[in-house]
Order: sequence, then C-alpha cells, then structure tokens
Amino acid sequence: MDFFEENVLIANEDELIKLLGIHDKNIKIIKSYYDVNILVRNGAVKVTGEKEKSEAAAKILKDILNTVRAEGEISDQKVVYLIEANKSNSDIDYNQILKEVIVTSASGRVIKPKTVGQKRYIDMINSKDVTFGIGPAGTGKTYLAVAAAVNSFRKKEVERIILTRPAVEAGEKLGFLPGDLQDKVDPYLRPLYDALFDIMGIENFMKNVEKQLIEVAPLAYMRGRTLDSSFIILDEAQNTTNEQMKMFLTRLGYGSKAVITGDITQIDLPEGKKSGLKSVIHILKEVEDIGFMFFHTTDVVRHKLVQDIIKAYEKHEVNKK
Repeated sequence: MDFFEENVLIANEDELIKLLGIHDKNIKIIKSYYDVNILVRNGAVKVTGEKEKSEAAAKILKDILNTVRAEGEISDQKVVYLIEANKSNSDIDYNQILKEVIVTSASGRVIKPKTVGQKRYIDMINSKDVTFGIGPAGTGKTYLAVAAAVNSFRKKEVERIILTRPAVEAGEKLGFLPGDLQDKVDPYLRPLYDALFDIMGIENFMKNVEKQLIEVAPLAYMRGRTLDSSFIILDEAQNTTNEQMKMFLTRLGYGSKAVITGDITQIDLPEGKKSGLKSVIHILKEVEDIGFMFFHTTDVVRHKLVQDIIKAYEKHEVNKK
C-alpha cells in the first residue's frame, strides 16, 4: 500500500474554521467517505493515508476552501455534493463552476450554478436552440431556466419571456375548481411567478407583464401561435401528452429559444395517456441543435434529505420491477 501525505495551506483562522465546519463536521464527513487521517498543523491541514484516498480527500478539502473563498461559507450538504461529484468525475474543477454567473437578481444576489450538472445545463441552454432539462425535484431545472431567460431578456437577445406549463396536475381538472379562469390557472403557474419575482423583482415583473413582454400562461394558450424572438419555458412537461408536446415545439419562431423541464418519475396524466416528455427523448434524440440534460440525485440542491428520499424511491421502483 502506497502511503501518501499532502498539506492544504490555509490563509487565516477564519478560513480554517469554515473549512473544518462546526465541531469539525466537514472533516467528519470527509473521513466517513475516505479512510484517511486529517490533522491541523502550523497553518495547514495535513491528509495522510492510502495514496488514492488521500489524494481524493485533499482535493475535496481544496474544493471546500475554494468555495469558502468564493462564497464566504459552505454547507455540509455542499460538502457531500463535492464528494459525490468527485466520485463520478475526479477531473471536476469546482472552482471554475463557481466563477460562472448566470444573472444578478433584483436584490443584488448573484445566481450561479451550484453543481456540475447545473453548469452543463446552463452551457447547453446557451449553445442550443432547444434544451430539455430532465430530472428529480430540487435540481434547479426551472429556476435556472428562468434565470437564463431573464439574462437573455436583459441583454436584448430576445424580446419576450413566455413561461407555460400544463394546467392539469395531480388529478385535478380545471372545470371542478372554483373561480374564473385566471384564478383557476394561477395556482398551477405559481412556481413560475415565484422564480420571476425573485429574479426580476415584483415591480419590474409587473411592468413587463403590462407591456406584454412577459407572459405566464397555461399550455393551452400556446396553440395556433408562432413565437418569434422569445425565450419560452415549458415547465412540468412530463404532464404533456404527445400531441401537446408536438404542438408546443412547433410554436418556435425565428430568434427564439426554448427550454423544456420535467421529471418523468412524476407523471400525473390520466391512465392510458402517454407522456410527451418520455416520448420526445426517443423521437428527437438525434436532431441537431436540441440538447438533453439528465440531472441526477447529486444535483439536488435542497435539503440533503431530499437526495436520500429520491434515492429511496428510485430503489423502491427498481425492486418493484
């Protein structure tokens, strides 16, 4: 067995405290994945143990340090992400991901990718006319698409932002819900409103809605239209039928870009109806200038328990087969 030792240099005590985590939690997480010794000596963190494991642990420490220097702090959830991401791809330069800025929100908050998958997703959106973001809840599929749309709108690359989603979910039909049409569809569109409010600010959002430069509407409203110079987002696309998906994709006009997001494990269509999102993966997989980004549980940026819950359900579904 090759014995290996590497020192990670620390600039000051504040960096060291954040690197170690509360009650050395970050170090405990790293040691739970890698059988190594980690000691603090003379302004450096020393990693010793089997060569391969020590090199991997030292890289995680450097990634944590880069995150602390770039963002001022790091959560234990992100530490776990860094470890999981490096297990699947040891060549990841997480520091490079942190430099990517998608857009700045109305409150001045910088919105950037938090995972390798998110970085690939944004790169795909920027380089393709049509991008599919497919994966579990909490991976940032919709929020990042909205951020990219606002960025394009601010840079005048497009004239309008159009956000849409199927209006029937979880077995509820609009005809049985109280209120007029707008009242009926708004609850389904709320996640899209929330993302726009957060990034643009409510006042700026409302001004652009009044000018008809931003539209948030159910998918049925897209029929018969040609959408030129627009950034169009179709959310919850797993709940489209094949006919609806084809209808949406053929609305794309000159100078437009479309992002379609969904989770094919959360289909709420009536029994016997096929998901347009599941079908389109096979139908369009070889069409040029269309990109498919498949997110994984390691891209989940919500509470760590969400990752564990998703994994447990995935295991349950596999065992059922």
